[in-house]
Amino acid sequence: MTQVSDERALTVPDALAGERVDAAMARLFGLSRSRAAELVAQGHVLLDGSVPSKSDRVLPGSLLEVSIPSAVDPLEVRPEIVEGIKIIHDDDSIVVIDKPVGVAVHPSPGWSGPTVVGHLAGAGFRIATSGASERQGIVQRLDVGTSGVMVICKSEHAYSVLKNAFRHRTVDKTYHAVVQGHPDPLEGTIDAPIGRHPKADYKFAVMADGRASVTHYETLEAHRFASLLEVHLETGRTHQIRVHMSALKHPCVGDLTYGADPVLAKRFGVERQWLHAVRLGFEHPDTGKQVQYESSYPDDLARALDTIRDAH
Repeated sequence: MTQVSDERALTVPDALAGERVDAAMARLFGLSRSRAAELVAQGHVLLDGSVPSKSDRVLPGSLLEVSIPSAVDPLEVRPEIVEGIKIIHDDDSIVVIDKPVGVAVHPSPGWSGPTVVGHLAGAGFRIATSGASERQGIVQRLDVGTSGVMVICKSEHAYSVLKNAFRHRTVDKTYHAVVQGHPDPLEGTIDAPIGRHPKADYKFAVMADGRASVTHYETLEAHRFASLLEVHLETGRTHQIRVHMSALKHPCVGDLTYGADPVLAKRFGVERQWLHAVRLGFEHPDTGKQVQYESSYPDDLARALDTIRDAH
């Protein structure tokens, strides 16, 4: 998204007669040639009231109108109502939501889609101001492609308490994942450090010099092509479950980034990794009582699991 910060209109002088539109713009408005061409391509330029191409030639006396937009800060929180976000619990300290797939938790460079914090701002929720400006109140994250339950803090006290709880691993984070094949053993612990992938900065991998990462899993259902696992995270690294299951050669069904079989994903109708945050348990920051919140499988994952169960 962009917003116009500067609108200008100038008459083409005789000295620029016959110049290309982008070259004339560069001279008249002090722009680089590439920026001028970009503005033409984006439809921000009118030549005598019509949209030109960058190679059109200008005539003396022609009116050149330019709207020069300024890029929106990629970390700016944009209030907007995001379809599919459900409120599971809301009180003075916390709000617990059911995050759908395709929604980021907070703004980040390279992401222009909907965010959890944007929805909360648009829906009128007041959240804690602790933390970086684009992720105030955020004490945990879920990948854009992962759905499920998560908590956001509304009070500064709640932020402090829950931030410490996540740091000291006293929060019960339970996921369900459908992975290819059958892990051996059927129940176990993966203790393997995770770091940035050496060849792809959008991925992570088990790395000797990575950060300590511990994942506990148990098999709930074993089917011909895949298994449904319950996963408990002891740590909370980015892509942790996806990386650890891929390292075991049992990637989440549909997780093409981490080695899942695209043919199998298509067969089961999975268009993202089969991974869902089903439960979140912690001590309430105000009452000190243990609370637990749950999220049921979204429709796409439920349908895929039914197809896997029926496969022969």
